[in-house]
Amino acid sequence: MAKTVKEAPMKIGIVLDDTLDSTDGIQQYVLCIGEWLAERGHEVHYLVGETHRTDVPNLHSLAKNIRVHFNGNRLSMPKPVAARLLSDELSRLDLDVLHVQTPYSPFFGGRFVSLAAPTTAVVGTFHILPYGRLATAGSDILGKINTKTAKRFDGMMATSRPAHDFAGKHYGFTSVVVANPFRHDVFSAARRDSPGRTKHLRVVFLGRLVPRKGAGELLKAIAELHAEGALSNTTRVIIAGKGAERERLEAYSQEHGLSDQVSFPGFVEESEKPALLASADIAVFPSLSGESFGISLLEGMAACKGVVLAGNNPGYAAVIANQEQLLDPRDTAAFARALKYWMTHSEQRRLAAEAQQAHVAQFDIDDIGPKIEAMYLEAVKKRRSLDATPQNSM
Repeated sequence: MAKTVKEAPMKIGIVLDDTLDSTDGIQQYVLCIGEWLAERGHEVHYLVGETHRTDVPNLHSLAKNIRVHFNGNRLSMPKPVAARLLSDELSRLDLDVLHVQTPYSPFFGGRFVSLAAPTTAVVGTFHILPYGRLATAGSDILGKINTKTAKRFDGMMATSRPAHDFAGKHYGFTSVVVANPFRHDVFSAARRDSPGRTKHLRVVFLGRLVPRKGAGELLKAIAELHAEGALSNTTRVIIAGKGAERERLEAYSQEHGLSDQVSFPGFVEESEKPALLASADIAVFPSLSGESFGISLLEGMAACKGVVLAGNNPGYAAVIANQEQLLDPRDTAAFARALKYWMTHSEQRRLAAEAQQAHVAQFDIDDIGPKIEAMYLEAVKKRRSLDATPQNSM
């Protein structure tokens, strides 16, 4: 006999091919919505690739992963997992909803989709935009491989309009735009607790030190200001994060006489991110491309006491309200002029901060979470109605 939709709590399995050991955007999305759903009384399980952390309840690490490069990022991909293992896990959990982070591997996420019980609603969230032709070609191939399992979805969300369009064109998904959420209160509290004016003007970059994220372009713009004599001695530039580019960026800083003003503190723990962003007069996220959204921008806008600047790519443009805060990181001269303007106009930074803080509240998990929950309920209703048809009830 079919269950009714009104039963609560739901049992939800959130599927991620990658590891949950990372703190990248998709991992933040998974944990943010999972924690919120659990607070709402739902039973949430994380069905993920190889993961070693032990602080997440109901975490099921079900694959061995290998490290790969894709879309300008370093991420992990699951090796093929025996269908019997995944089938047994699904039978044991008896899920109401399977929420698959998309695109997904045919050997992990795809197998979960194909093995889901007829009564289990399958929904997805589409997360990516390609960085370059190779990633686009790879998306086309993956879309064709997953054609069969794509038909099993009862609902698909996309994190932005550009991601929605890409999902439709290259994967055949019809989706609704539901933005990435974040914990607004955590970052806005850091801004309120941040000290007032200091003797240093702080420019903060926080992100992976890989070419796509644009830390090198920021340093070029800073070097240009230094060469012009337009970089104040009281300016401090913090390049926070880890990645393969760190040594090259540090060498560039030394070669251009920036060592006294530019620092590289390395990886920043999640618990330390709000305070770092709150200390910024200018927070800069100069990503070149390949962004479907911008959780880092949300965090920056909520925490930063000054202005947030972002690379003018489709995903970031979908998040930033004021187009004057978007820039072309590859245009070093224009980038330098933008930095100089915001460095020397404290009142404009203050006004930008006020506008950002009002704009970013709409992305709080307490506003986005109910939209995801509603998608689940609609998908469950669809599944249960199919289960209640005469051929299934005989």
